[in-house]
Amino acid sequence: MRILLPTGAATEKIVKCAAADFDAEVVVTGEIASFLTPHSLHKLIGKGHYDVVIVSGMCTASFEQVERETGVPVFRGPRHAADLALILPVLDSITLSRTIPADDFLTRERVKDANKRIREQERKAGFDFIIRNTKIGGGSRIKVLAEVMDAHRCENIRDVVEYYISSGADIVDLGFGFDATPVDVSRVFVELDDIDHPLAVDSQEPALILPALVRADLVLSLQETNIPAVGATIADAGVAAVVVPGNSTLKKNLEMAKHEGINCLIADPLLQPVGSGLVSSLKGFKDPGYPLFFGAGNVTELIDADSVGVNALLAGMAYETGASIIFTSEHSDKTCGSIREMRRATEMVSLCADRPYPKDLGIDLLVLKEKRRRREPPLDYDTITPAKRMPGGIDYDPKGNFRIGIEGDQIVAVIQGNAVKGAHWEDVLYTLLSHNMVSLLDHAAYLGKELYKAELAIRYGRSFEQDGEF
Repeated sequence: MRILLPTGAATEKIVKCAAADFDAEVVVTGEIASFLTPHSLHKLIGKGHYDVVIVSGMCTASFEQVERETGVPVFRGPRHAADLALILPVLDSITLSRTIPADDFLTRERVKDANKRIREQERKAGFDFIIRNTKIGGGSRIKVLAEVMDAHRCENIRDVVEYYISSGADIVDLGFGFDATPVDVSRVFVELDDIDHPLAVDSQEPALILPALVRADLVLSLQETNIPAVGATIADAGVAAVVVPGNSTLKKNLEMAKHEGINCLIADPLLQPVGSGLVSSLKGFKDPGYPLFFGAGNVTELIDADSVGVNALLAGMAYETGASIIFTSEHSDKTCGSIREMRRATEMVSLCADRPYPKDLGIDLLVLKEKRRRREPPLDYDTITPAKRMPGGIDYDPKGNFRIGIEGDQIVAVIQGNAVKGAHWEDVLYTLLSHNMVSLLDHAAYLGKELYKAELAIRYGRSFEQDGEF
């Protein structure tokens, strides 16, 4: 297959190095590869015989007409020339996109393939039992159980539960504190009755467990003090239960719950937070003959570290212990997003069956770190003008000043009672400029900086403060 690789002078060496082992011709079309025009490409194709053309992924022009007139397919390569070495070896096994840069396209394809494998594995997996169409144990994926603390005090409980489900929770756990009443429990479960998704009641108080059994699929948690009071009723309702150790051992409590007739039992050896016996508590995660419950949520909540890495490691630990359910929560601001993170982490470890490590899976939990740094060609210049420190004084724009903030997933710029909203900083800035709301260049530069900060805050789930550090 003869390949034409138009490129710029700045990236010529990188492209030639990537193409060295292939039947490819590298042609420099100008200083910058992305400035290639359809007319120039048409002339290039006419000078040789090619089976395919790969243009820079940064090109914005459409080459559809060129392809029609020459009969040679024109695909988008990667945005960065350094990534071409990853694309060329797989050309025979994939079809690139004519509109999407190759690196983005391949990433999407890998994600689609990984998700397909996850679904197929789950479809074929065995199980110990099923909770409302959700497999528990056996060879199935670790299920994510997400807790809503003090569900009876949550004014928008339905919205919260639906958010948890959309974030990837397999089971939503409704917690009820000591101030809750049986009426509160009934009210919450009645409000959620038509949600066809596994729901759990989280309380050790018999008076709070019993009214939930008309809808709950799972009870957290049973031990020797409440099993005599609610065990038989749970068994009659056909509800599953998580059993924990108390003054009696986990083994004895499991035997007691089984004696009461509860068929679907889950063993929770109680995972301890870092500094309170995390490593030693892992000794309790031995196969008890029942699916295991891995209480990761408290570990994540009780350490001041970014939750994404903590959750990834905890999911790996749960996988190695053979856990069937992993508990997570989003009680504090620092753990917002933990449900989505934990779901992705459990999917990653589920793809580990045929490999020793959870890497190069097609999906990942890389948020700020790069898997591989870009190696761009050096900048070309002849002279240097040292930057001067910006003056401390401010020249206010005669058009007025903006208040910038975020509302949900929208960036908001407000001036004189008028708000401009958008999902992307450049769209908001363009609207401000096109409506003649800005008259000074330094004001426009300032707005670009603040609007981009606002978009980053939305992307990474952080708070935003105008003029503050990000």
